[in-house]
Amino acid sequence: MRFAGLSTLACFFSFVCLSDCAPPTCYSRALGLSKEVMVLLDKIHTYHRTKTCADVLPTIFLDVHNSCVTTKLRDFLYVVLNHPNQHCRELPRMVLLKRRIQSLYTIITTVCYRDLVFLTDDCEAIDTGHIRPHYAEDRLQLLQEER
Repeated sequence: MRFAGLSTLACFFSFVCLSDCAPPTCYSRALGLSKEVMVLLDKIHTYHRTKTCADVLPTIFLDVHNSCVTTKLRDFLYVVLNHPNQHCRELPRMVLLKRRIQSLYTIITTVCYRDLVFLTDDCEAIDTGHIRPHYAEDRLQLLQEER
């Protein structure tokens, strides 16, 4: 009797856990992968074995809501693939970075093509990490009237 109650309870909780899981969408996969790339880049910049390899890499702040992300990813991937140091190209973290960036680029340009909504086209924000404020048309009109 006690075993049946425990198995019923375990079965209930497994269904509750499964009901919270949803299949990943293009958007969630692109968002998650961009975060993974940023964490990996941070590790590459701070780890003593890859710190010198990171000196060649351009600065990038990934934002899947920025329409410039595709061109910046393409350029970044080119640098990673053609790293001047052969030893750096073979390091496991650099190989993983290359794979993650290739996957993210493929997801954004082909798999999720037309599914992602770009909210900005601020290419400088991807280079610097500083997002300039985006004013809606009515807010911009108010700002102009105040002057």
